[in-house]
Amino acid sequence: MTYVVGLTGGIGSGKSRVLQLFAAQGVPYYTADIQAKRLMQTDSGIRKALIRSFGEDVFDSGGRLNTRYLAEIVFRDTSRLRILNEIVHPAVHRDFIRWKNEISYPYVIYENAVLFESGADVFCDFIMVITAPENERIRRVVERDGVTEEQVRDRIRNQLPERKKIKRADYVIHNIDWEQTRKEVLGLHRMFLEKFSR
Repeated sequence: MTYVVGLTGGIGSGKSRVLQLFAAQGVPYYTADIQAKRLMQTDSGIRKALIRSFGEDVFDSGGRLNTRYLAEIVFRDTSRLRILNEIVHPAVHRDFIRWKNEISYPYVIYENAVLFESGADVFCDFIMVITAPENERIRRVVERDGVTEEQVRDRIRNQLPERKKIKRADYVIHNIDWEQTRKEVLGLHRMFLEKFSR
């Protein structure tokens, strides 16, 4: 049996960096955001549903997903975000299960920024939440994505509050000091291997 460790946290918390630490130890991982974009790009049913719901401009003239256009629509209108989620989340869930069933390793990491919001927590045996102070998260995202502080706040407002994620977590990593985070991740990896290899 392959166990599933869900990895989530608010935007800018450092989920991707933490994920790379697990990956460096050889842990298979699935990144919901990357796979969602792949499915939106390649799945004809999803493409049709996106065009029907958001218009032709959701794909550029080369047929590529126009993520900036889509983000501007959905992060300012929760009803439109709900429509997008209803199109994409079920497809990601199916894709994750298919992928996981092909893995032979004691555990996998399922990285998903909206793990709880999308209902994907039901696929997880354990859940790890990465946290950081909100001001630090905003600073990181502004620097990383070249967006405004207000745009980051729009995204934060559309995610489950951090305190609620922490309440539902089995493990919490406060990602402020990177060396400390690294030690915690390596410790968790050793513990997971021991726990899931029995």
